[in-house]
Amino acid sequence: MKFDTRGTVITLFTALGLTIPAYIGVFLTGVPTILSPAPALTVIPVLILSYWHLDYAVVFLPALLFLLWNPQLLRGEGKVPKRTYVLFVLLATLSVVDFVASWKWGLWYQGPQFTVIVCSINIAWIGFLILAFYRCLKTTSSFRTSLFVNWMLFAWLCWYAFPWLGELLYREH
Repeated sequence: MKFDTRGTVITLFTALGLTIPAYIGVFLTGVPTILSPAPALTVIPVLILSYWHLDYAVVFLPALLFLLWNPQLLRGEGKVPKRTYVLFVLLATLSVVDFVASWKWGLWYQGPQFTVIVCSINIAWIGFLILAFYRCLKTTSSFRTSLFVNWMLFAWLCWYAFPWLGELLYREH
């Protein structure tokens, strides 16, 4: 495996940038809000890691997953792998299923405003990703384009995808 030093450094810093949406998505307010909808990718690990008081370590999970999923970016390659397209289609489909299955719980526990706005943000984000992935599929993507599209996919996963819709379990620390 040959690394491109410049590509490696840029990719590592870009991956670390995922800690920001991960933090906002789960820790900013402490309860699901429109800006901080408590996405499954970070909330479930927080629930597990809170037993050992390691909750905040979860902000590094999206960066780690990004790097493991996209090793070609560390080499400075621009081509988006086919598995990424498959992952996106699977996640977008599961997101729709999740909203359909949890819609009434979201309306009941988080309220109509939260549920509709967070759903709308997810629709917009998925729409953007559809256009971006379509562009990458139809043309040869550059390293920067591939990096950006992959970052946006993982930012969606750690910030808005699969938000908490339902009853909150709250415990005192």
